[in-house]
Formats: sequence, structure tokens, C-alpha cells
Amino acid sequence: MTAEPHRRRVRHHNEPGHCHELTFSCYRKLNLLTNDAWRAMLSESIDAATLRHGYCLSAFVFMPNHVHLLIYPEHKRASEISRLIWAIKRPFSTRVKESLEKSPGTLLQRLTVKQRPGVCSFRYWQEGPGYDRNIDNARTACLAINYIHLNPVRRGLVDRADAWQWSSCRWYQELPYSKNVLNPRLTALPAAFLDAGR
Repeated sequence: MTAEPHRRRVRHHNEPGHCHELTFSCYRKLNLLTNDAWRAMLSESIDAATLRHGYCLSAFVFMPNHVHLLIYPEHKRASEISRLIWAIKRPFSTRVKESLEKSPGTLLQRLTVKQRPGVCSFRYWQEGPGYDRNIDNARTACLAINYIHLNPVRRGLVDRADAWQWSSCRWYQELPYSKNVLNPRLTALPAAFLDAGR
């Protein structure tokens, strides 16, 4: 494999009080996020990163080949979005690589990219920062949450959004999750943000 071409940079706008709808994809849109162990590891990575960098997670969905998150800064001193994304993706990718090194199979080789002679790197995530949209009002935030929750239905994975275990849909509907599902911590959007949009 050869290194991928240069990708256009995504600008991250850190406006105080704004939500961010983030999307990032698995390498070459491969269906890599399909087992509970890796989903649990991603949940742990999201929890650690949001806590460390001053953000709350208000909605999410783990799809087989990409992830959607809706996050909200806890305070004005929250880190830059790019640092948060790095803190989610990098530790998770490292843990996946370590697990692949201990098990037989060809996936580790498929995800190892030759950047230049003698230099290879492991790629779990598609290169680049992904998609980032600022949201400054409650109506748009609610539409984003619905969009996130309906992803598995649009992809034909389930008939109803609440049937997909790896999203915040069941949390919003106060439905239990299966015992083997470990999802990231969720926090409702602040009342101040919701009131500002009315």
C-alpha cells in the first residue's frame, strides 16, 4: 500500500457554548467497528478524552465503518476540538493494534500503510480530522440527534432506531441496553443551551 494523497484540512471553530457534531470514519471505510470488544474500547477512549478535555457527550452512534458524536463543552476552557479528536482516536487505535499483534490473521497487515521506504504506520481511522459542524441552537441540535440515531435504520441494519444497541437512542428513550454493551457516558444538553434556542 502507498500513502494516501493529501486531504483538505477541516477547520474547527471553537465557539463557547456551541455543540459540535463530529464524524470520523474507519480506514478506507472498512467495516472495522463490528465487535463488542472494540466498541467498548472506543467507549472508554471517548470517556477518557471528554473528561480530560472538558466536553460532555450528548449523542452518539457507532456504525460498522464510522462514528457520529454530538459533544458540548463543559466550560470556556475546554480544549480545541482537534485535541479532543486526537485523544479519542489515538489511544483507541493503539489498543486495537496491540490486540491484533496478539492474534492470528491478516487484518494487521491490511491496516499497515507504507508511507515511504522503511517507514510504515498502522491506520485504524481514515486519515484527517473528519467532519465537524458547529451547532448554535437547540432546534439544529435536536435534528442532529435524530439524524445520528437514524443512521442504523438508513443503512438497513435495523428497522427501528432503538433496536441498535450502540447509540444514545435507547438512553434518550430510557430503555435498557444489553448486558454485554458498554457505551460511553452521556449527558443531556444543558438547559441554558436548549432555552436559548426557543
